[in-house]
Amino acid sequence: MALYKCNCGETREISRAIIGLRDGKWVTTNAICGECGLYMDSEPEEGMPSLIRTEESLTRNSRRDKLWKGAKEKLLGERGINENFD
Repeated sequence: MALYKCNCGETREISRAIIGLRDGKWVTTNAICGECGLYMDSEPEEGMPSLIRTEESLTRNSRRDKLWKGAKEKLLGERGINENFD
């Protein structure tokens, strides 16, 4: 839950913030002050979360490696490049 504060001193805790563009400014539309009718502001306490996907299929190097292995197998076949045709 985020704590929203108004300039007049009123505070409110909001668990689900709805953000919208009002008069050229991004505001939380459900954080309207009951006393003065202005939008309240909030200060982040811990910052924005950063999500990092660590799946092997998403890394650039693993995609290149898989493409190269597939192309090499299609071009050379199962026998390899240095083997005889016997």
